[in-house]
Amino acid sequence: MDLLAEIKNLAEVEAAEVTSLRREFHRHPELSHHEERTARVVAEYLAGLGLEVRTGIAGYGVVGRLRASRAGKSVAYRADMDALPVTEKVESPWRSQTTGVMHACGHDFHMSIALGAARLLTKLKDRLAGEYRFIFQPAEEGPPKGDASGALGMLKAGVLENPSVAAVFGLHVAPSLDVGHVRYCPDVVMAGSDHLVLTVQGKAAHGATPYRGVDAVLVSAHALTQIKALLTQEVDTRNPVVLSFGRISGGNRFNILAERVELEGSLRYLKESVREQVLAILRRHLAGLAKASGAKIGLATKSIYPILKNDPRLTGQAVEILGRVLGAKRVKTHLPAMGSEDFAYFAQKVPAFYFFLGVRTPGTRGQALHSPDFNPDEAALPYGLKAAAALLAVTAGSE
Repeated sequence: MDLLAEIKNLAEVEAAEVTSLRREFHRHPELSHHEERTARVVAEYLAGLGLEVRTGIAGYGVVGRLRASRAGKSVAYRADMDALPVTEKVESPWRSQTTGVMHACGHDFHMSIALGAARLLTKLKDRLAGEYRFIFQPAEEGPPKGDASGALGMLKAGVLENPSVAAVFGLHVAPSLDVGHVRYCPDVVMAGSDHLVLTVQGKAAHGATPYRGVDAVLVSAHALTQIKALLTQEVDTRNPVVLSFGRISGGNRFNILAERVELEGSLRYLKESVREQVLAILRRHLAGLAKASGAKIGLATKSIYPILKNDPRLTGQAVEILGRVLGAKRVKTHLPAMGSEDFAYFAQKVPAFYFFLGVRTPGTRGQALHSPDFNPDEAALPYGLKAAAALLAVTAGSE
């Protein structure tokens, strides 16, 4: 029996184990920077498989290392560990036991697939070449604590070094895609994102005499409407860009003009040149609005995540492998997503391939990520396991 056939067969055998792992993680979700129990479970499981285990990386990060029986490439697989501050509405025996915290983004799937791949490949150790690194990353949902946490923290700790990794893989569950199907992007996968803070400094005055002050609320309203119009008028619509504001605060009484208003939002883009263009447009027009209104307007920006890009050559190899292990009709291209992912930092360091795994029950609409109703179909787990194990084994040179 050839290697991929063995992987496919073993993945079906291991389905119950991976499902059990997923339910364990789902019952006990932990927020970013608090993944203590999750990390302990992961580390103990990897050690039980006989892997070399390193813990306490960038907070609660864990890396397990499997050395095969013969020489080959070093390859890595990354899974994120943290949950979200969401109160689960799904009723199941394995629903979250932590009030207000839920694996609403599928990281329980990601971890169980990675552990399942480690277990499966350990069983095939004598057939394999190379070295396999299983990276369990905390704090993907953030916000990151500088460069000492999340993906940056793990990279700083050298998880892709000694020896250098030739390729790194990762996946994300896709509730808009039926179970058993995979989507990928040949180049750009997910948007880069910036955190924006817009401050409007006006002049307080009594609500009955607004001419004596500068209304920061009114100026903020003008700023918001202008910004939305500018994106449609000055940015080529063939270049996707999203600018949205999720928080606004200001003022201290209903009959006093607000002296200061602060708005927070995010900018998302698929090209760095578009980011630079949008920020230049914003600064130019906000300067004009400040002059016209008499307010002082500031714009502070901070990059959150870079654009996530797949390596073209590795992508070609990965698509061929996925077609063989899942069936070519299940593997298709996908448009880039406007969400962001700190896996992008891994992809900046070594060739990377990031793909999407369908978790929607066929015939249903599925549920949105980050939703209290998110309920991915566990029938997707064996497909994720086959994909992860096959990508690692073949890329390392085991075939």
